[in-house]
Amino acid sequence: MSKQLSIAEHLQASGVSRRSFLQLCSTLMATAPFGLALTGKKSVLQIADAIGKTKRPSVIWLHFQDCTGCTETLLRTSAPDVAHLILDVISLDYHETIMAASGAQAEAALHKAVQENAGKFVLVCEGSIPTGRDGLYYEMGGRPGIQVLKEVAAQSAAVIAIGSCASWGGVPSADPNPTGAVGVDSVISGKPVINLPGCPPNPYNLLAVVLEYVTMGKLPALDEVGRPKFAYERVIHENCPRRAHFDAGRFANAFGDEGHRKGWCLYKLGCKGPVTHASCSTRPFNELPNCWPIGAGIPCVGCTEKNVVWKIGTFQTVPIHFPTPPDTYPPVYSSIGKVSMGGAVLVGAVAGAIGGAALMGAKRIPASEPVPATTGEPEAQKPGSSSR
Repeated sequence: MSKQLSIAEHLQASGVSRRSFLQLCSTLMATAPFGLALTGKKSVLQIADAIGKTKRPSVIWLHFQDCTGCTETLLRTSAPDVAHLILDVISLDYHETIMAASGAQAEAALHKAVQENAGKFVLVCEGSIPTGRDGLYYEMGGRPGIQVLKEVAAQSAAVIAIGSCASWGGVPSADPNPTGAVGVDSVISGKPVINLPGCPPNPYNLLAVVLEYVTMGKLPALDEVGRPKFAYERVIHENCPRRAHFDAGRFANAFGDEGHRKGWCLYKLGCKGPVTHASCSTRPFNELPNCWPIGAGIPCVGCTEKNVVWKIGTFQTVPIHFPTPPDTYPPVYSSIGKVSMGGAVLVGAVAGAIGGAALMGAKRIPASEPVPATTGEPEAQKPGSSSR
């Protein structure tokens, strides 16, 4: 009965307030250009009305080689009522972790969910797919997991691989990869597969993809590896809160040193942010600004990149251009102090070029005299050198 209700009708029947629903829609507008693409609707109220009229999408969630961390991030959103709200916005018809049924009852529930929603449900896969020994490293109901995946995916409308394990193999695929772990898109063909890598990914990215698909009838724009561009188009480094320190050449050199305590850039400690496509720096987990590695003072490990995490050492730096600013930049360490005679020459020359008013302050100094750097500590600074 509830499956025939629209999202708004089901939320009302479940006792979810209009305010909480508007909060979710506001979050989705910040998470993706999803709302802006809804036929020109740009206000939260317009987005809420468009989503509310949509029938609740059926979602079938299968587990494979995983730690269930992706499910945990979905259930642990901290904004008021959001965890409950997410489960009411979508019709989660099968999920081994949170469903009451088990054993034969769970198998019957999966079969029923697939039959009743054939061709309409969204299949979410969590965990890597073991292909070794014909899939015998992982079984569901006495059958190889890879076989169950192919059968259920064949009846789905679209497939979402949530987390790095489902997207490209993740931790189980690390060398020597004894189970032959691969991502979902290495097994499934003939169906659209959307990758949401991350360990874990942001739960709002999942919800935005599902709602855009059922509301607009299409999937969001994807990059070359199947990730939605709204969440993975930019690298973390572009919007990192420590970016200013990187540009100024201020780096933590060891955990607990002065630079680390002051929040300086973590690149030299192995941060993979410059090559990692993810939205962690702009869309924090659980609505907490520091609830992600760099925010907690830990280098990014590049968990959304197949050829970074588990391929490059945790504390090994990634190759990038200009890890330190050019020598033409002002010194990093600069304090207010007594202006040197060379500094007076420089100031006088600039002022003279403008109007000649300050030439008297420098007329006694030979023009050939070298101009040392103005740092406030001239005795510790050699001409032309950097203070870094």
